[in-house]
Amino acid sequence: MTGKLYGIGLGPGDPELMTLKAARLIRSARVVAYPTLAGGSSFARAIAADFISETARELVMDVPMTVARAPAQDAYDAGAVEIRAALDAGDDVVVLCEGDPFFYGSFMYLFARLKDDYDIEIVPGVSSVNACAAAAKLPLVARNERLTVLPAPNDDAALNAALSGAETLVLMKLGRHLPRIRAAIEAAGLTDKAYYIERATTGEEVVCSLSEAPEKAPYFSMILIVKGADPWL
Repeated sequence: MTGKLYGIGLGPGDPELMTLKAARLIRSARVVAYPTLAGGSSFARAIAADFISETARELVMDVPMTVARAPAQDAYDAGAVEIRAALDAGDDVVVLCEGDPFFYGSFMYLFARLKDDYDIEIVPGVSSVNACAAAAKLPLVARNERLTVLPAPNDDAALNAALSGAETLVLMKLGRHLPRIRAAIEAAGLTDKAYYIERATTGEEVVCSLSEAPEKAPYFSMILIVKGADPWL
């Protein structure tokens, strides 16, 4: 009998936003896997820390943060080998995933490598989009409105098309792209409808209008643009 693999969505940072199911599965897990960035600490593990058993075996996947795809793919290859060995030994494996596993989540890369050979269950989590909207107290969409989500690394053509065509626009993964994104929003005349949210639901949360946003943004930051004059009506 092989073990079962769980992709567990942890939400955006506040441990209280984990689902009851996620907490239960983490508490009972004998093997817990999670990614780290370039040998640093794991944000995913920090969210779930109070639920991980002292006797659990931890599998750490060191994923380089580079533009090149090959180093990260190599890390997921290595992680999948370790997870495969644990599953073949009969142990269930819980993989900790920031936010939601299938919303820009790294778990999808492990899923692609293991889905044909093992029983896998996905436990959804609160996405960063939902968390940022709640933090800013901004309804995302109503009635028949459309929501557009665009990662900031997209090129200027995609950015400008989204700014002109979207009813509500979410710009994710800001980081070093913030100055370019800010300039494009200003050129589109949308600065007064743009809100900046950083590290939502954590003790370092920042929520403000884009005009008041810092010059530099971390990876865990987002801009919400709600074009409706009064989104509550």
